[in-house]
Amino acid sequence: MISRKTLPPEARLSLAPMLDLTDRHLRYFLRTLSRHIYLYTEMISTGAIIYGSRDYLRFDDFEHPVALQLGGSDPHDMAKAARIGEGRGYDEININAGCPSSRVQAGTFGAVLMKNLPLLSAVIRAVKDAVSVPVTVKTRLGVDDLAGYDFTSRLVSAIQDAGADGVIIHARNACLDISPRDNREKPPLDYEAVYRIKRDFPDLFVGINGNIMDLDAATAHLRHVDGVMMGRALYRDPYILEDADFRIFGEERRAGAPNPRSRAQVIRDMYPYIEQELSRGELLKHITRHFTGMFQSCPNARKFRQYLSMNQHLPGAGIEVLEEALRLVSGDSCENGEVSEA
Repeated sequence: MISRKTLPPEARLSLAPMLDLTDRHLRYFLRTLSRHIYLYTEMISTGAIIYGSRDYLRFDDFEHPVALQLGGSDPHDMAKAARIGEGRGYDEININAGCPSSRVQAGTFGAVLMKNLPLLSAVIRAVKDAVSVPVTVKTRLGVDDLAGYDFTSRLVSAIQDAGADGVIIHARNACLDISPRDNREKPPLDYEAVYRIKRDFPDLFVGINGNIMDLDAATAHLRHVDGVMMGRALYRDPYILEDADFRIFGEERRAGAPNPRSRAQVIRDMYPYIEQELSRGELLKHITRHFTGMFQSCPNARKFRQYLSMNQHLPGAGIEVLEEALRLVSGDSCENGEVSEA
């Protein structure tokens, strides 16, 4: 009998893997906003890990808990990459069985794995046998004509029987003949199907993902499932997370400091990290590209974004670029956490 591991309390709220977005700089930044949110890497292919010349697995200890999402369909390579990831210190291995991009389809993994449940099961078992950390699967309700609750139930049953410690379900089908962007919008959402999966698989960790826009929605979903995964909403407005530890994890508000912190203070709290990275040769733009949503809905948000985009790439750009950008929003009605109605 396969032993199943319990996911940590932090899995109540997690950052969705987002290709080309969920890099180590974004993860570090979001960790400064929430002590507890469970962070996921963007999907990294087994080939990049095993044969790539770059270090795709680099992360800062400050990011914990952080999970590695793997993309691949060869059980041997998935096991090997998972062992490497565990050796680097990742807290969880997540298997991508839901991404519908053409790149992923060409590699016969991601959402394509839903079309071959025996192969998906073999991948899960291989990874499960290779590591001691929890192994989870991120998937969708179905793919193309493999749709409806009967298929979703068979999919989750296969995932559970293979030994996965949890499943995170994007609450819509994947359509392999449309773009990834359209896959985030056109197939209709069906949250009730994910709730039903949790009722039918009570012993399995079940998380939900898909157009969850704020902490109110996250709290509502947590009445039905074990975890909520948020992606683009957090990227567009990272400040959502400033109150997450209090509202989602029940932590007392920070003693001796105004709560929530101002948006400007959140950014200034990143200065030591930025200066450290710049001293190591990193470019400012690789870090500050993740800050453009910090003044979402504020009167001078556009000025802040425009100044960053025009100056963060310049040779020698440093903290002074951020200070000037923050000067443009100084005095805004929402600088200290108030959201403008404008």
